Amino acid sequence: MARGGRKVERDGPERRCIATGQSQPARGLIRFVVGPDNILVPDVAGKLPGRGIWVSAERVPLDLAVRKKLFARAARQAVEVPDGLADTVTALVRQRVIDLLSLARKSGQAIAGYEKCRELAMAGDMAVLIQAADGSTRGKTKLRAPEGEATYIDWLTARELGLAFGREHVIHAALRAGGLRQPVVEEAARLAGLRTDIGGYAAGEDKTDA
Repeated sequence: MARGGRKVERDGPERRCIATGQSQPARGLIRFVVGPDNILVPDVAGKLPGRGIWVSAERVPLDLAVRKKLFARAARQAVEVPDGLADTVTALVRQRVIDLLSLARKSGQAIAGYEKCRELAMAGDMAVLIQAADGSTRGKTKLRAPEGEATYIDWLTARELGLAFGREHVIHAALRAGGLRQPVVEEAARLAGLRTDIGGYAAGEDKTDA
């Protein structure tokens, strides 16, 4: 997930997407199960009992699976797909990213604020730079993500980042290396493929160093 991308390392167990037919690491897909009354249930944490049905964590394959009734074909039974499934999945994954960032903040692995991020970068301790999609472009260019892949996230809003850090809004945040870095990066990569609203944000004035 380098600046402008969402690539992550390809390892771990692989699953096959019912929409694309391609196999990839499970963390790059969304798991679904058929719940009570044959209702399709998104299992974004991958922990619900039952046979998993997998779809790439991107809006196009997910919409295709709904439109072509691929969930019923994969389950080999009638399946009720809830309205607005893609939006529901996106909201669930977005909340997972926020919750993971909140855990990282409480453990001292995530920090927020321009000055703190700058100091972390200067010390060589920044593993991932996170900046609000609706922050000003000029303000965001003052910080540079570390070299390498999966070091930059810019598809959360200032308000969403604020929820993770217990503030009204946050423009600049960063992760240190540690146990929560990879889960945040992986969930953020899934979110990047699912959301369709970020492109509509106009860059606003960054009036705070939050």
